[in-house]
Amino acid sequence: MTAPRVAFYAPLKPVDHPIPSGDRQMARLILRALEATGPVEVASGLRVYDGAGDPAAQASLSAAAAAECDRLLALYAAEPTRRPALWLSYHVYYKAPDLIGPAVARALRIPYVVVEATRARKRLSGPWSAFAAAAESAIEQAALVLCVSARDRQAVEAYGPPGQQVAMLPPFLDLPPAVERTEPNSPPRLLTVAMMRPGDKLASYRLLAGSLSGLAARPWTLDIVGDGPAAAEISALFAPFGQRVRLLGACAPADLAAHYRAADLLAWPGLNEAFGMVYLEAQAHGVPVLAIDNAGTGTVIRDGVGGRLTGPTAQDFAAALSALLADPPALRGLGQRARAHVEAHHALPAAAERLRGLLTGLLS
Repeated sequence: MTAPRVAFYAPLKPVDHPIPSGDRQMARLILRALEATGPVEVASGLRVYDGAGDPAAQASLSAAAAAECDRLLALYAAEPTRRPALWLSYHVYYKAPDLIGPAVARALRIPYVVVEATRARKRLSGPWSAFAAAAESAIEQAALVLCVSARDRQAVEAYGPPGQQVAMLPPFLDLPPAVERTEPNSPPRLLTVAMMRPGDKLASYRLLAGSLSGLAARPWTLDIVGDGPAAAEISALFAPFGQRVRLLGACAPADLAAHYRAADLLAWPGLNEAFGMVYLEAQAHGVPVLAIDNAGTGTVIRDGVGGRLTGPTAQDFAAALSALLADPPALRGLGQRARAHVEAHHALPAAAERLRGLLTGLLS
């Protein structure tokens, strides 16, 4: 059977967006997984995102999306070989609804699929009401919704229309080559990899700094990889630690891989993370991880296997970090199991095969 041609779209972070993030990385990985299943084309690079709740911005983006719909339908009419048999969009929610895929899929009478759909019905009133309604409508139109976390699946199933297929697609990555880990650093080297922006990221940095302030008597160093609009505030948070903390800014992928290989532990609270690609990346490099236990982090971290999950406070995080620093053999054991955990549950080939089966089944 010939593999179906798929149109792919990521409204929040197009695959060619200049700013790196976990969302852009996941979009690129889904595209790679789709490419392994058959022909796929990025349908549009239009970014549809309103972070401020601005009705005028939403109206402007809606007009741009309508023009994209017209362009695509004209393209498919003129070049039938590019006409998709299925449309798949990644990450649809009230700040970044899919304003293109549902309309094109209806016009072409093809299945519409969403990976990572977040339902937020409380946003149907307020400054995001128009975008929230569009996101809800798109998610309800989907013949198949693939969820990356159990939390999202519960919401999708609770409000989904009859007959909608809902399945899990665990977050995944392209595994780096396995590398023999060196002896632990002395003092232990902690690593944090995260964008520096207001909101949950800044709150996580604050919690991390608060945790470390209680561990001044323990030997450790911390490398922080990341940049963004809150960089100055985050730099001030860690200034009291002096040379124990290095702020490295944004890194190229090869440099980031070197930082993973050199680290003893990835320490990142991950407040309200959808799942956190950095946790998968670290474990894939054989680095254990420490995070706060929530619905997102629990999707990619198995407590006691490739890392530890803690309670929600700085004191909880500090206690877990202190225990790991005091037990190098346990820390090393977590790192050894981390790689195997990612290989078994979060590797690109398995995700591609799962996508192949689900999408082919949808068209059969």
